[in-house]
Amino acid sequence: MPIKKHAKKALRQDLRRTAENLIYKKAYKKALKDAKQAIDTSTADVQDKIKLAQKKLDKAAKKGVIKAGAAGRYLSRLMIKKNKVAKK
Repeated sequence: MPIKKHAKKALRQDLRRTAENLIYKKAYKKALKDAKQAIDTSTADVQDKIKLAQKKLDKAAKKGVIKAGAAGRYLSRLMIKKNKVAKK
């Protein structure tokens, strides 16, 4: 455990930031999972799920939970999957 005052504060900040990052991480992972499932089952709300996934990915990237390139890559792969299913 930290002894000095600034080390205690740094620990508190680290724990808070870790908890916030976990919230954003769970949110974008759930949104991606829901969007993929909607694409696979060809439900009517595919566009809404993709839009929500994009929103969650952008938010996570903005907050620094994931890098912007990773968010773009996830969204790109999702759109490729959607277009592949749409052609069939």
